[in-house]
Amino acid sequence: MRIRRLIVAAGVSLALVGGVISSIPAASAVPSGSTGHKPASYTPPPIQWGACASATLAKRNAQCGFVVVPLDYDHPNGTKIKLAVSRVMHKTPDSQAQGPMLVNPGGPGGSGLIYAIFGEFVPNGAGDAYDWIGFDPRGVGSSQPALSCIPDYAGYDRPFYVPVTPKLEQIWINRSKAYAKACNSAQHALLGHLTTLDSVRDMESIRKALGAPQINYYGFSYGTYLGQVYGTLYPNRFRRVIFDGVVNATRVWYKANLDQDFAFNKSVKVFFAYVAAHNSVWHLGTTERTVELRYYAEMYKLIRHPADGKIGPDEWNDIFTQAAYYVYGWVDIASAFAAWVHDRNAAPLVALYGSPPFDDNGYAVYLGVSCTDAKWPTNWNTWRRDNWRVYAKAPFLTWNNAWFNAPCAFWPAKAGHPVKVDGRHVQSALLINETLDAATPYSGALQTRKTFPHSVLIEGVGGTTHAGSLSGVACTDDRIVAYLQTGALPARRPGNQSDVKCPPVPAPQPDAALAATAKSSGATAALREQLRSTVGPSVRSSTPRAAG
Repeated sequence: MRIRRLIVAAGVSLALVGGVISSIPAASAVPSGSTGHKPASYTPPPIQWGACASATLAKRNAQCGFVVVPLDYDHPNGTKIKLAVSRVMHKTPDSQAQGPMLVNPGGPGGSGLIYAIFGEFVPNGAGDAYDWIGFDPRGVGSSQPALSCIPDYAGYDRPFYVPVTPKLEQIWINRSKAYAKACNSAQHALLGHLTTLDSVRDMESIRKALGAPQINYYGFSYGTYLGQVYGTLYPNRFRRVIFDGVVNATRVWYKANLDQDFAFNKSVKVFFAYVAAHNSVWHLGTTERTVELRYYAEMYKLIRHPADGKIGPDEWNDIFTQAAYYVYGWVDIASAFAAWVHDRNAAPLVALYGSPPFDDNGYAVYLGVSCTDAKWPTNWNTWRRDNWRVYAKAPFLTWNNAWFNAPCAFWPAKAGHPVKVDGRHVQSALLINETLDAATPYSGALQTRKTFPHSVLIEGVGGTTHAGSLSGVACTDDRIVAYLQTGALPARRPGNQSDVKCPPVPAPQPDAALAATAKSSGATAALREQLRSTVGPSVRSSTPRAAG
């Protein structure tokens, strides 16, 4: 599965000042860096900054532009592509400026341009001394070219995820093959140059284009893996580093998806228990098990009778997957659940899932990165065996996740070998992970803490929210503020454990008077709402999972 943040599933369309490059000529789809993982030598031209068309960015006086980079860093004088970047400058005197802060929201495939505004959500003005840099990774959003394969692939009422018959399994295999083939037709040359290594080299090009000797970095979900690889290849270029929702770099990517299946099954049960605890509000059952059984009963009914002709069992599962990612939308999801069960009102479900036109850009790039970062099984019997084995213990998301990633079994670009992450030379990093984070299981944060011996890990004890820093939890936020202001980290404890234990992001109160404000508390939730108002509803099956 992927590990991307749901709030960036839809791209933010920004009209940027600058020219448009010509389409990429045909070339063999061979992953860049296939001859080794040495840092590439390339210096881009300076960024030509101009106005941003996005009202959200324009309101903050942001600047937008492009960084010109090679399609293939092994051939730096060859075809060029453009990375869309945005910038909100520091608000402090220049003498107090702390340099650029690159932000990656995860995915892979997440659009990051809007994250240039993220500094305003850091408490106590601790973000004011940084130049906040958002960027769309190669293939994403406003970067040129952008990858799209089958835009309506995540449309309404798709075939049931769980392949209960050989015919249903074959339908999904055929869909997966067709998607991989369509991507090859859409951008054949680009497919061989979408690895994490390519994006890490792009980050280094962005640093050079900014004219900065070092960069600060705030990575969410898959963005933490991107940061781990950057820190391996360019450790002296990293200054202050925050990883939130930490990827296990030793499990890239087939194994990571199987890990997530177990974790999501556990985290959604926490949501069902929450619904049961508030049975006086939703009347869906007084125990976690009762609510869970009702969830599955309704899902199976939707196979024959999709809600409003749109929400079938897959869309139902996609909607509830949001609850397993984050606590922010629990009130809305539980209310939609109740509205359907008690009144057969499908409108809240449709609103949560989203409406056409759908956009597969994030999903296409997710696959483009995941399928070529490392090798996947090409024998479908391996997928079938592993996923039925996992499904027996963790049915909630296993086959949803399997089909989400299944095009990797048929991907036309050759897979490379992941960089062996080594964080020994990164001088400081702040890691954040909740104990029951399903998208990036907690074991990955512990593994990264070992790999980065100068890092410190904050644990949101017992929480299920993925990559939810700056959500109003003072214990966590205060330490982020201190680190950004002074570079100081909490003391590192001995042993394989977290260094600071904090409360998790709290579940919202279901009281009607509080429901309206539940989504706007804290920076992450506030940014969710800002993005929602900018790009509209973004939850559908194209929201990434086991990469971040």
